[in-house]
Amino acid sequence: MNPEISAQKAEVKNERFEKGPGIAEGLRDLPKYLNAKTITAGTVAAIFGCTGPALLVINAATNGGLTQVEAISWLFSIYFFGGLISLFLALYYKQPINGAYSIPAAVMLISAMKYFSVSEAAGAYFVAGLIVLVLGLSGLIGRVMRWLPLPIVMAMIAGAMIRFGTGIITSTQSAPIMGIAALLGFMVLPRITKKIPPVLGALLLGIIAAAITGGLDWSNTDYSFIAPRVLMPQFSVDALLSIAIPLAILVIGAENAQATGVLMSQGYKPPVNAMTIVSGIGGMLTSFFGGHNANIAGPMTAICSSEEAGEDKEGRYAATVVNGILFGGFGLIASLAVAFVSGLPKSLIGIVAGLAMIGVLISAFQEAFASKKFKTGAFFALIIAMSGLTLFKISAPFWALVGGVIVSYLVEPNDFKVE
Repeated sequence: MNPEISAQKAEVKNERFEKGPGIAEGLRDLPKYLNAKTITAGTVAAIFGCTGPALLVINAATNGGLTQVEAISWLFSIYFFGGLISLFLALYYKQPINGAYSIPAAVMLISAMKYFSVSEAAGAYFVAGLIVLVLGLSGLIGRVMRWLPLPIVMAMIAGAMIRFGTGIITSTQSAPIMGIAALLGFMVLPRITKKIPPVLGALLLGIIAAAITGGLDWSNTDYSFIAPRVLMPQFSVDALLSIAIPLAILVIGAENAQATGVLMSQGYKPPVNAMTIVSGIGGMLTSFFGGHNANIAGPMTAICSSEEAGEDKEGRYAATVVNGILFGGFGLIASLAVAFVSGLPKSLIGIVAGLAMIGVLISAFQEAFASKKFKTGAFFALIIAMSGLTLFKISAPFWALVGGVIVSYLVEPNDFKVE
């Protein structure tokens, strides 16, 4: 590991909620940093987050038997509060720290939602947020992640999400014209113009192909505004084990860790504890609307902190502000998004959702097997998650983590020793 990154990690552990320049200074300097590059980067990050990932959430809601209002509430909470996280952290720390939600967790919930009511799931979301909050306040994050090694966590993510990769092929087989058009949009359009992100290109050409082949059906679609619904979480042991624990691990081990690494690689000193605390609070707030978490977003942070957001890294936080405003706005019109997606063919949704997961899947496999440590445990976590195993109403992601850690302790115990 880079010595500078190690020193930064040691430094941020000294404070429970790291001090930043403040919102007043962030607002004061914002106008001079709002330019073509920061606005474009923030908009691209928002387009990425509001296309493929949104389809995943709607897919999870549909498979879980949620009503239209429940699906709208879910989308509202994760986008609106995710946008607020972006605005607060970007302006307070003047760093491109983006808020959104865990995409792998949304995938995990596609199978888990079949076994629990919305209120039980909300109870699990609340507990997951509480776990993240306590870890942030206590400073125990590093110790927890030593007991749950990152390669095993990432292998679980890869196993749970691989079905979306294969879904690209199976959906294209069932609707070849639409599938080929979407793939061309993903691969060719971004080479013609960089202003069109690959997933958006896939969605646009896929919709055109669906329209030509008669696959669109918006005849009975109601585009009226539907307000989100507040609900009271209920708590069950099965839901806590199946949803809360894996969700908390994903927020800390996947999203926050990825965003932290990205920011450090760009020369920032990210407020690790504050990011964790805010992610915990975000998860507790979204639970009252049936949302699985609002937390730090790895992919969007990567976009807004890159050189594409401007040569002056001091001003890249403006891209996150733009992204936060667009994210929050998307949450407010979630009912329109659900209505729009309801008219799309399921095959197109499957293709676009799979294409949106390519980057996450590649990263998950790299993090799982690039290291020399925990390889056997990571392999078992991968195949358990892929199997879809469900025991005692507890879904595969939980058993993948448990199985992976146990196998590593038995087969490669030396990997747990701190060097």
